[in-house]
Amino acid sequence: MSSHSPPRAAGVEIEPPDSSHVPARERRASPLGGRKPVTAELAQFQTPDEHAMDDILPVDLATVRLLIVGVNPGLWTAAVNAPFARPGNRFWPSLHRAGFTDHTVDASRGLSAPDEQQLLRRGIALTNLVGRATARADELTPSELRDGGQRIIERVKEMRPDAVAVAGITAFRTAFGLPKSKLGRQEAGTVVGWTEDVDLWVVPQPSGLNAHETIDTLAAKWREVWDSLPPE
Repeated sequence: MSSHSPPRAAGVEIEPPDSSHVPARERRASPLGGRKPVTAELAQFQTPDEHAMDDILPVDLATVRLLIVGVNPGLWTAAVNAPFARPGNRFWPSLHRAGFTDHTVDASRGLSAPDEQQLLRRGIALTNLVGRATARADELTPSELRDGGQRIIERVKEMRPDAVAVAGITAFRTAFGLPKSKLGRQEAGTVVGWTEDVDLWVVPQPSGLNAHETIDTLAAKWREVWDSLPPE
């Protein structure tokens, strides 16, 4: 596993990750060249493209401790090729509050190489259930989500991280055929084909549309996931 310092609890200064470079899978530059999109541009990114955003992955998948799975890229995310990029999304603030990053990442113009590195050095990777970009996650079809769930099952077999955290309970229920699932750690064996020694968690959707959560409550749930990981 990677030789990084684990995140610390909210309100405590965390140790910076070590300075070693983790080779990353190649990612495309932001389609907008490092600027924010304007509203009139967003519609052009709502296409059938199944690869609207590149994953955040190391070359050596064995270094991944936690795989974070979003539902699908939003239009702003597709416009800048960076996860959870729309201003107001609470993903990055909650990760920082939980101690996953040493500052609040601003991905609104794209994800910088240093910010990608601080994730990878801590053993954190990101992907999505579905690659097609939409204005809202509820525009996805059940079949897209089910196909996405199967892809995650297969990817986890290859990667074998310590844990996977899916960000969105509604999408999770459809993707894995578990309509009664609740937030938190999932019982072993509930997902058919799931790799036995990989913990599976569901955390809330961090979009500002989710009025049930705050940055603090989201951070607490991320912290619970991290604290469950086995020692390196």
